[in-house]
Amino acid sequence: MMRGLKALLSLSVLLVMFAAPAGAIDNPDLLPDHPTPVIDLAKALSQTQRQSLETSLDAFEQRSGWKLRVLTQYERTPGLAVKDFWGLDERSLLLVADPRGGNLLNFNVGDALFALMPRTWWVELQTRYGNQFYVKDHGEDGAILAALDAVELCLDRGGCQVVPGLPTEQWLWTLSTSILGGLIAGFAAYPRKEGERIAWGWLLLLSPLWVMLFGVFGVAPVVTRTSEFLPLIRNGMGFMAGGIGAYLIAGATVGRKLNESNQES
Repeated sequence: MMRGLKALLSLSVLLVMFAAPAGAIDNPDLLPDHPTPVIDLAKALSQTQRQSLETSLDAFEQRSGWKLRVLTQYERTPGLAVKDFWGLDERSLLLVADPRGGNLLNFNVGDALFALMPRTWWVELQTRYGNQFYVKDHGEDGAILAALDAVELCLDRGGCQVVPGLPTEQWLWTLSTSILGGLIAGFAAYPRKEGERIAWGWLLLLSPLWVMLFGVFGVAPVVTRTSEFLPLIRNGMGFMAGGIGAYLIAGATVGRKLNESNQES
């Protein structure tokens, strides 16, 4: 489900990446008369938030050399004029927040940033913080600030392959795949012969499936996005619970039939 959503949104993100900033017109009259890294035409930020963001973005640019800029708009947009106003180059990121589309956030990404965070990273960033559910729960200001925090964190780290942090819905997905992997492993491990405790042959035969569900989809997304152990422990417990449950169910169903057939023979 998560991958499908990313695929649907990737086109809109890439269009913004390679096109000019949102708006096909050049309207410099909407630009402020003083230097600022934030143009909040849609009033998505409070005055305190805007002032704090201006200070933090200026400080981040002086410290790191990366230029992060924010434009919020609704019906009015300066369009192409922001490129010259901000001097956008390969070390620049322009975050455009516009609620008229299906996703609040769009990004104009400088080429140098792609060397540290691939295109899939920006798709995931847009998907996580710009979707309507996140904006409804945290507000447009929360979505903008959370996305910028993720960008700054990864730039300070020297790059990221995935967006840091593990949202609840994504963790629930990893937990589901872990439990499913445990169910498959549990059914596979139930013995088919007398005297066996574990059917190692079947368990190994189906290992590509349950290892992929538990390891690739249940563990990898957790360890690559957070250093917390609790989600990992929960997924491991879910895998074990699924395996034990499936083993017991197999004993009550398949095992009973095997015992009956052995007694008849």
